[in-house]
Parts: sequence; structure tokens; C-alpha cells
Amino acid sequence: MANLEGARRTLGKYFADPVVTVLEKTHITPNGLTVIGMLITFGAAVLVAIKHPFAAGWVVLFAGLFDMLDGALARRINKVTKFGGVLDSTLDRISEASVLIGIAVYFANRQSVWGVAVTGITLIASQLPSYIRAKAENLNINGGVGLFTRPERVVILSLGLLLSSITNVLLIALTIIAVLSFFTAGQRLLHIWNKTKSD
Repeated sequence: MANLEGARRTLGKYFADPVVTVLEKTHITPNGLTVIGMLITFGAAVLVAIKHPFAAGWVVLFAGLFDMLDGALARRINKVTKFGGVLDSTLDRISEASVLIGIAVYFANRQSVWGVAVTGITLIASQLPSYIRAKAENLNINGGVGLFTRPERVVILSLGLLLSSITNVLLIALTIIAVLSFFTAGQRLLHIWNKTKSD
């Protein structure tokens, strides 16, 4: 699991570095990027709610770039702060929830009870890994382990929205997110248990 986390960081650094090189020459702050990313995600939520899931998929992907860039910029300009980490995590949860609420509205407008239910389950599942990570870090344990984290959720959700014109693809994407998020939550709980069972 540690190798997987390292691979994510290396891949993110590879894509983020060229953009961060440009951003560090501007007056934009890491926290500013975090807020901008959230506002863009709100646009995606509105788009899917008014039945434009394809456009929403691209907006979700674009907003996801800001989630990668804020931390990279903070590290580059030596402005990594505890508050910045908390703000990033908080706005990530709001952003993710807003898109899922937009999807729930989309399914409600299509009178799909099953779609609304699956979206609700996905909303719960997607919050768990981040919550467990935060609790782990309170115990000075690395809680970032696991198979399926926020970047993977963003990619799968975006693909589901982009391909939503194909029957049930969005539902399948949501189901994948829910199942793998629960699985990752279990991985993190097991990791914490292994680290604390001798306490």
C-alpha cells in the first residue's frame, strides 16, 4: 500500500510540476487554488443537475487539477500550513458532496429511485476514507494508505458523467466508487488496528 501511495505522489508531481512553475510566478496562493477548485466543482454540480452530465464530466476533471495543484504549489513556495491542509480536506468533502447531490437531482428528475439511492450510498462511502485518514493522523498514524483514494474517485466519476449517454454507465461508475470506497475504508481501519493493537 505504501508503494501505491508513492506512485500516486510521483505521478501527481510529474503532471503538476510544469503548471506549478508558472503559478509560482503569479500572486495566487495555495488556499486560493483550493477555493477556485471548489467553485468550479459547484459548476459541475449545477450542470449535472440541469441534465448536462457530459459537460459536468469535463468540469469535474478540470476541477480535479486544482486539487492536485494547491498542495504542489504550497510545497514549492514553502507555504505548507496546518490550516491549508484542513481547508483543502474540508473543501474537498464539500466539492465531492455537491457533485453527488447534483447527480441525485439528475436521477430524481429522471424518476430513478434506484439512481437516487445508489448516489446516496456513494455519498456516504466516498466520505469514509478521508474521515478515517483524519482520525488516523490524530493518532500520528499514516492514514493515506489504501487502493481507492480521491484522485481515483474523481477519474471514475468523470468517466461516468462523460459516458452517461450509455445506459447505466453512470450508475455503474457510482457503484464502483461506493464499493471501492468501502473497501478502502476497511483497508485503512485494518492498517490502524495493526498499528494500535499493541497499545
